[in-house]
Amino acid sequence: MQKCILGKKIGMTQIFDENGKFVPVTVVEAGPCVVTQRKTAENDGYEAVQIGFGDATEKSLNKPLVGHLRKSDLPLKRHLREFRLDDCSALNVGDIIKPDTFSVGDIVDVCGTSKGKGFAGNVKRFGTHMQKRSHGGGPIHRHPGSLGSVSTPSRVMKGKKLPGHMGVERVTVQNLSIVKIDTENNLIAVRGAIPGPRGGLVAITDAVKK
Repeated sequence: MQKCILGKKIGMTQIFDENGKFVPVTVVEAGPCVVTQRKTAENDGYEAVQIGFGDATEKSLNKPLVGHLRKSDLPLKRHLREFRLDDCSALNVGDIIKPDTFSVGDIVDVCGTSKGKGFAGNVKRFGTHMQKRSHGGGPIHRHPGSLGSVSTPSRVMKGKKLPGHMGVERVTVQNLSIVKIDTENNLIAVRGAIPGPRGGLVAITDAVKK
């Protein structure tokens, strides 16, 4: 069965495997998550499972979300996410998902929101070339230069690589391996780096392209 879980990024550290090799890992506080809803093809047009993570108070949630969780007599959760699994019938509303759903050695994809970099130029944001730094280039070496627009269409086309807000985007890192699982403290150690700041929400799922 396809597996999924929500968690909070704790930070990076390093451990040694059974062969004594040094392994850089990111520690994630994964779960416990509760299944809050099952989407069915008959009612919703598609099959999916909605799970919740992170305890919350009624004051910190809006009324529609509180009503959605209270209707099924579920604890209040701060984060809700949907996952389209191969077999959603294996999970029912109220089921608890813990880190032991996964096993050491599993290959997973980790999805999160990248760190915000603020306003950035096109050289830093997209890695474009700088202009020539000779023959009177002036103080515009890192400017985008000509935008290539003429009387037709008389505008800058959408998608042009220009300066703007960098970061705070949905990023998925694929094919990471699970190195260690601590079921007592709900921790999963994933080899390598994952997106987002410390404390950021991440989703761990089975790898799509193993």
